[in-house]
Amino acid sequence: MLAASALTLLAACSKQVDKTEDIRPVRVIQLVSSDIDVNAEFSGEVKARVESRLGFRVGGKIVSRKVDVGTLVKKGQVLMQLDPQDLQLSQAQALANLRAAETNRDLAKAELQRYQELRSKSFVSQAVLDAKDSTYKSAQASVDAAQAAYRGQANQAGYAALLSDVDGVVTVVNAEIGQVVAAGTPVVNVAKAGEKEIVIGLPEDKVDALRRIPDVQVRLWADPKNTVAGKIREISPVADAATRTYTVKVSIPDSLTEAKLGMTAVVQFASKTPTPQIKVPLTALFYEKSATSVWLVEQGAVKLVPVKIGGVAGNDIVLSSGVQPGQTVVTAGVNLLKPGQKVKILGNDLPGAAK
Repeated sequence: MLAASALTLLAACSKQVDKTEDIRPVRVIQLVSSDIDVNAEFSGEVKARVESRLGFRVGGKIVSRKVDVGTLVKKGQVLMQLDPQDLQLSQAQALANLRAAETNRDLAKAELQRYQELRSKSFVSQAVLDAKDSTYKSAQASVDAAQAAYRGQANQAGYAALLSDVDGVVTVVNAEIGQVVAAGTPVVNVAKAGEKEIVIGLPEDKVDALRRIPDVQVRLWADPKNTVAGKIREISPVADAATRTYTVKVSIPDSLTEAKLGMTAVVQFASKTPTPQIKVPLTALFYEKSATSVWLVEQGAVKLVPVKIGGVAGNDIVLSSGVQPGQTVVTAGVNLLKPGQKVKILGNDLPGAAK
């Protein structure tokens, strides 16, 4: 009995353990052939092409505000009013100086005429007549200066009223009644009626590629089914200090009448290649012995297939040969695979090829 027990124990110890099959988890994409080279969308805001920041040309205290944000205004309409009292007093002073200068000129003219008569009778010398003539010309010059000063003060008094120089809508009000403002301080923003545009921000790695795309489409978030052609009007040469993006202004046609200032819009950039291309991420490439390959997944196992690179498209690689649309390519874990190895695809669905 002891011998039989020993034999049974030895048999149990010598039994081989079954080896588990090595199945690698991988991420994959299904290859597609597409002629779309760039397809990018950016959201922006509808703005007027011309928006003026208006301010008084003289300083003073605001005594009247006649518009609010959203008010439709006409050219020449009064927006705000300063206290005109000091300006009117300066105008009155300039007028008084003009009257005094005119009186002196009239007196000098009368004296000149009298001395001209005396000179014709040889009662005075030519030097005396020349002095009177010089006095008259000096008085006339004083009148001219006083007239210019009066016109300037009259203009200053007129600047007490801030007028709209275009037909449009008030977008910003920066001052209130009772506030004292300096000359040139912006107090009202007026967006000119008419042409509108979409203002977006492009990341720095997209600017050079997107500036060359002629096909630009615009649609409003409020009406996504209505798409119109846009045109890049301006690209800022300097990145915004806060967002680090480049401001781009896209003109839209007047036919997009439903576009209101401040609305959200989407600008789409699209371009196509002459022939369809197959693109894969850079992580899908496997390099060995100066050869470039990709791992194809067929019936749960991988196969190494040499490919030829046709170029670079953004962050993706264009494959010119070696693979076909519809095949499944490994995009993560390529350096841990070997031919014929079984793999487990992460995720329930195969993602589409990168665009």
